[in-house]
Amino acid sequence: MIDQIPPVVPPGRLRELAHPVYDLPGGLLLRPWEASDAPALVAACLDPDVQHWTYPGLLSTAEAEARIAGWRTRRQDEEAAMWAIAPADGGLPVGLIGVRELDLPGGSGEFLYWLLPAGRGSGVMTPAVDRISRWAFEELGLHRLRIIHSVANTASCRTAEKAGFPLEGTMRGALLHADGWHDEHLHARLRTD
Repeated sequence: MIDQIPPVVPPGRLRELAHPVYDLPGGLLLRPWEASDAPALVAACLDPDVQHWTYPGLLSTAEAEARIAGWRTRRQDEEAAMWAIAPADGGLPVGLIGVRELDLPGGSGEFLYWLLPAGRGSGVMTPAVDRISRWAFEELGLHRLRIIHSVANTASCRTAEKAGFPLEGTMRGALLHADGWHDEHLHARLRTD
């Protein structure tokens, strides 16, 4: 009989963890999304860069509130964990970061992130990716995190490399964008890196 490999992260681990809040440079912080943040999500869906790279679709305020509620459900279901990148002194988020496609038994997940124009150029995404990586490895117990982005998205590539996610390869024609099929870069970081 073949011994079963135990799960890297036991079921229920993400549900047990509090949703942490972390300080970031530039007077920003990582915090859970709230229903009152819906206008920022609506704005992201209208932003041409966010639309081009992540294609979230257009959302009404009610639909944005439902999506935010869905993120809470997905966290409880141990499928994803999302944070708002927001001013520490209050106000609407300027970005989003999260780990989705969580495979707790296999110990992996994939980053999702974007910034609105108010957050771009601030250098905040690299420390945000690093902070959430450390949470995912040290608190949640994952083994591997990945970042996948269009090869044309040079800003995301820089963020991945600066955050300690070396390029592992290129996936040809891997994702359909509005302007056609894009090759995608695959970056990854291990707990042991």
